[in-house]
Amino acid sequence: MTDGDVPAVLDLERRLFPLDAWSEGMLRDELAETATRHYVVAESDDGLVGYAGLRFVPPEGDVQTMAVAETSWGRGIGRALLTELLAQGAERGVTRTFLEVRSDNPRAQDLYRRFGFVEIGVRRGYYQGADAIVMRRVEEEGTPEVPEGGTHE
Repeated sequence: MTDGDVPAVLDLERRLFPLDAWSEGMLRDELAETATRHYVVAESDDGLVGYAGLRFVPPEGDVQTMAVAETSWGRGIGRALLTELLAQGAERGVTRTFLEVRSDNPRAQDLYRRFGFVEIGVRRGYYQGADAIVMRRVEEEGTPEVPEGGTHE
């Protein structure tokens, strides 16, 4: 993700998360933290269709954000974005990756479970109108294991 992607990312962010959308300042601050952050976008002929970001302070990492345009669901974009984040984390020494996911987002929860994330807690009222399920994935060896087969995200 580059500064040039920010307007399209914010547009998608606001469409998908109208009550919890990041501000432009928050996103730009994240992009400026290159020593501890890795952000990626997914594009198609339709333009930007997804984005994701990872904060890493080895041995821990945290998926800061991840989103895929509804018109692109089921095409493996979420799987590709998460695969990239986990690979980048592994390269930087991350062995435990955490994330929060909305309790009312079963599609995302399913994707994370297929990647080996397990629920470790709940943050009540973390999002506007929903709790956050806190999940963790622990690496056994250096490279992330990616699920094979079809995707549903």
